[in-house]
Amino acid sequence: MMNDILANALSNIINAERVGKEFCIVKPTSKVIKKVLDILHENHYIGEIKYIENNKGGIYKINLIGKINNVGVVKPKFSVKSGGFEKFEKRFLPAQDFGLLVVSTSQGIMTHYQAKEKKIGGKLLAFCY
Repeated sequence: MMNDILANALSNIINAERVGKEFCIVKPTSKVIKKVLDILHENHYIGEIKYIENNKGGIYKINLIGKINNVGVVKPKFSVKSGGFEKFEKRFLPAQDFGLLVVSTSQGIMTHYQAKEKKIGGKLLAFCY
């Protein structure tokens, strides 16, 4: 039984990346997983994302491009105010302006750079570098 499907999806991605596979299959799917994958694709950490319907909830086929050093979820999901991202950047990222944090805000799921720009806080979901 899976408790956290986002953690399972990101774990599948990093395991396939470390082995050197060209693509990764992620199942089960959700809107949160889709948005996190879109953010990773927009920031050039993963390649093309293809959704395949299989009458069991669907799967994502993700092309890997070898740019991920580490990716994972943030547990517990810490609440962050608009000016408090530095503490978590130091905790989860290896250097300043290297990598990104994925944040769930009142305006949707976005990177911590976008949240800083809009001056809004939220809950930390994941990190990637």
